[in-house]
Amino acid sequence: MPHTFRCMADECFGHPRLAAIYDPLDPDRSDLDAYVRIAEGFGVRRVLDIGCGTGVFALLLADRGIEVVGIDPAYASIEVAEGKPGSERVRWICGDVSALPLLRVDLATMTANVAQAIVDPKIWQETLRRAYESLRPGGRLVFETRDPARRAWEEWNREDSYRVAEIPGVGEVESWVEVTDVSLPLVTFRWTYVFAADGQVLTSDSTLRFRERKEVESDLFAQGYVVDDVREAPDRPGREFVFLARRPEAR
Repeated sequence: MPHTFRCMADECFGHPRLAAIYDPLDPDRSDLDAYVRIAEGFGVRRVLDIGCGTGVFALLLADRGIEVVGIDPAYASIEVAEGKPGSERVRWICGDVSALPLLRVDLATMTANVAQAIVDPKIWQETLRRAYESLRPGGRLVFETRDPARRAWEEWNREDSYRVAEIPGVGEVESWVEVTDVSLPLVTFRWTYVFAADGQVLTSDSTLRFRERKEVESDLFAQGYVVDDVREAPDRPGREFVFLARRPEAR
């Protein structure tokens, strides 16, 4: 199911009550295993996690002794991340990439749907540029984006997504997603959450941009990257592109 990162945080990340239940509603983060393996395979020491959300990936890396900077525009999500065990080992920044200080990291990442949720072309180019500037020469940018040809949004409906979760300290929470508009390359959808404890209903509207592989490659080339590889996501083969791009060594 889709989740998002934007320069203006969606309610699912920006509302304190929703940010607090984000992890319990999506406890299986095996999608991050491939990113951990990439980080370990490259032997990285410093990582920039763009769109870090509630800090799951940043803390996985910190647990392995990697220095991590996590940045996200949603203050409520950053608060959740800062409240987790080991959070003091990560440098958290609330904002988009324009808030980044000068960094020299070995790896920059945009996991899950972070790349797709940056829908404005100018902000997308700015994100790629600022990530490039944050990398040391030879450093890498790794991110994923769905293959538009697979039309993932056709599976985002109430029938397939509806569930009721019992969350400690919160009670039962119903949730489901429905697509509200398809105007390719943009797809807009709405998550609905119902809290049984007091009957509150909260919604969160999000939009993702579905980019073709050649478009992404062109965007990366325009910012100076070399594309070393385009892989399949191990947990979703044939459905996503995983880009491994590199800032060239200085000549």
